[in-house]
Amino acid sequence: MTGPVASLNTAWFAWIGLLWTGYFVLKGFDFGVGVLSLPLGRDDLDRRLCRNAIGPFWDGNEVWLIVAAGATFAAFPVWYASMFSGFYLALFIVLVALIVRGVSFEFRGKRDSARWRAGWDVALAVTSLVPAFGWGLAFTDLVHGLPLSSAGLYLGSFGGLLAPVAIVGGLASLTVFLAHGATFLALKTAGPLAVRARRAAAWLSPLGGALVAGTAVWLEVSGSHGPGGLGGTVPVVLAVAAALVFAASGPLAAAGRAGLAFGLTALGIVALTAAVFTALFPRVMVSSGPGPALTIWSAASAHQTLLVMTVVAAIFVPLVLAYQGWSYWVFRQRLTRPAEAPAAPAPVPHK
Repeated sequence: MTGPVASLNTAWFAWIGLLWTGYFVLKGFDFGVGVLSLPLGRDDLDRRLCRNAIGPFWDGNEVWLIVAAGATFAAFPVWYASMFSGFYLALFIVLVALIVRGVSFEFRGKRDSARWRAGWDVALAVTSLVPAFGWGLAFTDLVHGLPLSSAGLYLGSFGGLLAPVAIVGGLASLTVFLAHGATFLALKTAGPLAVRARRAAAWLSPLGGALVAGTAVWLEVSGSHGPGGLGGTVPVVLAVAAALVFAASGPLAAAGRAGLAFGLTALGIVALTAAVFTALFPRVMVSSGPGPALTIWSAASAHQTLLVMTVVAAIFVPLVLAYQGWSYWVFRQRLTRPAEAPAAPAPVPHK
């Protein structure tokens, strides 16, 4: 392939798609475990096991979001500006949730109080739910289309982001992350907590697949995403494949094949993210009018900037990948609930 389609603009659009894919695969189970720590954790020890399952990974997983945002800012500054003008309040809510979520990991054990710990457990669940829903809503809006000015700025209000199809897309991403988190928890833990996680994954995975398929069909039938993309076939095929993969993951989780089930949910998220970015390409934001859609050419930085970024990414990205792979290898052991401490022996009466 030659010409503009094979340019650095296309390469950086694909690279940003890969960064979001890594974020959703890794942060997806992180969010899912956070939400499920309340309904699956029967007591304080179970909820602590849930935290320990994602404790070594959650902050490292955030790197993918930071790099994706930084790459968007540098490679497609007009896209970055338009998204922040349109999603400002939504992104602010997600950012606050992520900050409080990080604080919950640090503060939960600072006081020996059951009420204190319970409060931070609720905070973890809520602040995991908000971004898990919010990212699905935002990316569905990008494909669905938003009112843009001739300069590419969002013309609507916060309420305009809450289109019915976008809400269903948010529910789809939330359910998908819950299923991904349940399979991870079944893989990472043992005992009664793992059993409950397998049961949750068995019904969450097919439900997530059904919501993904429903969102994709809704977007395709409505035609609201407008002309200019690769066409409906490739994104719909990818979305349907993701739905089928999630449907297949549920029975495997129920049968105790947690590793294979987790691999399938990860593969499903990869296919789903690919469906979003192929539906967008070569656009980065679909416009419902009056202005035109933003494309990888109209929103991009200068060629020289993209060239310098490519060299920097080629040097540092392998280092980040090596570190993350090492951390997952080091903390690969299953977590088990410790045996209850034996009761103190009764005193022997003196004769």
